[in-house]
Amino acid sequence: MKITNKNSSSYSEQTANHYINPKLPVKCATSSIETIFDYQEGKRTENVKGSRLWFVQEGLNPFTVKFETQPVLPEFLALVKFDNLQGIEIRNNVYFKADGISEVK
Repeated sequence: MKITNKNSSSYSEQTANHYINPKLPVKCATSSIETIFDYQEGKRTENVKGSRLWFVQEGLNPFTVKFETQPVLPEFLALVKFDNLQGIEIRNNVYFKADGISEVK
């Protein structure tokens, strides 16, 4: 996701809420969990750094959210809510992370 303002230098809930509307539903747009590996000296190691899933919200391009621990994968296009969603602006992009995820019933 591309940034629209440049005023954050660390992950924050305020940055996430600026880009992802907490009042609109978010759907899980992935059918498998992406594993994020650690890199050292430009080479991938076998150390797992986290997991990443894709999501969609009306009015936004699909976006990814990183999780430090592997979340339970929701059903494809299930409505979800995040636990402690945070965002950070780096160069011209916005990155998101969350502590967890759950399906909205």
